[in-house]
Amino acid sequence: MRGVNRVMLIGNLGKDPDIQFLEGNIAVAKFPLATTETFKDRTGKLISQTEWHTVVLWRGLAELAQKYLHKGSLVYIEGRLRTRSWEDKEGNRKFATEVVGDNLIMLDKRVDSAHGANNANDHPEGFNSDIPPLGDSSSENMAF
Repeated sequence: MRGVNRVMLIGNLGKDPDIQFLEGNIAVAKFPLATTETFKDRTGKLISQTEWHTVVLWRGLAELAQKYLHKGSLVYIEGRLRTRSWEDKEGNRKFATEVVGDNLIMLDKRVDSAHGANNANDHPEGFNSDIPPLGDSSSENMAF
């Protein structure tokens, strides 16, 4: 039986997309995305739980993100999970799981996107900025 690797997220960008151009002028954008779930606990108290996801977009989607998305933008992302590994400067093995997007829908109202809507979660605490760029030749995909 074949496996299914599918992710659907609706959330807000934690910062502006970081775009790079790899060999062959291939665009790749990376940004943190916050998804927040709200629920009531047993006492009726409202609880909000935020998860941070690293989103990677390639080629045309990356250029679209650079042009139209900014910190706080509300987006729908559909894609798949990918885990990469590499060795840091001290020789320690590091891992990063990212959402590689293949569908992007901008959900902001036109007025909001023009004014740079801010997200209440201004600090992407779970976003790991020490992850090397995608074009790093020492990176390799992990097979599961």
